Amino acid sequence: MNKNRTPMIAGNWKMHLNVKEAGELALALKKGLDPDLKHEVLVAPAFTNLWAVNAALSGSKILLSSQDVHWEEKGAFTGAVSPAQVRDAGCTHAIIGHSERRKIFLETDGIINKKLKAAVKYGLTPVLCIGETLEEREAQSTYRVLETQLAGAFAGLKPGEVSKVVIAYEPVWAIGTGKTATPEQAQDAHLFVRRQLEKLYGKNYAGGVRILYGGSVKADNIDSLMAQPDIDGALVGGESLKADKFLRVIHFQEVLKAG
Repeated sequence: MNKNRTPMIAGNWKMHLNVKEAGELALALKKGLDPDLKHEVLVAPAFTNLWAVNAALSGSKILLSSQDVHWEEKGAFTGAVSPAQVRDAGCTHAIIGHSERRKIFLETDGIINKKLKAAVKYGLTPVLCIGETLEEREAQSTYRVLETQLAGAFAGLKPGEVSKVVIAYEPVWAIGTGKTATPEQAQDAHLFVRRQLEKLYGKNYAGGVRILYGGSVKADNIDSLMAQPDIDGALVGGESLKADKFLRVIHFQEVLKAG
């Protein structure tokens, strides 16, 4: 963790929780959050829960994100949700290009690029997800995959347009499997991503962009991950559905100080 970059801990609730459960979880996080916390906390509920979670978080510093967003403002796109609509529901951020969107819904780098441009246009901060599969890692293609995904996502975007983008490196083989990249493996990938961003937009941009780690992040590994110089936070899945566990992840700094 670099002190010049504000850490972010984000919880991706995926297709879990009904309106009541999501609101209760949001209230528990709001109640348990240290009011003096210096880093950012973000939660991404299902679309149907955005309004309830936004209301529950009122008065807190916790930020709200959608799990996806379409690239058009409105129109005949059944099942899609536009940037303007998620902003109206209280979102300041949008997760884009999550590995499950890429793998299950067959989203290409071109589609992700359109979504990224739309999010930027409508004032949402994108949380751009990139990462390799187990097969790609075993074939020693990790860096090639990350380079390709970054170049595809950022195609046609100028430095000023991507100034607020947050990157989330999520090795697909570590998501929901219980396997976690070692802190050293994660650091190596994060450093590579930062160097690629330097090639695209220069050293100043690369030095300021936040790169989160995602992939079976838990209360018992967050400290070692956050001790790495190029890991600026975490994108948390299952652990973010349990208030006590997620609060422990969120408060990693305080635990490290106490230790």
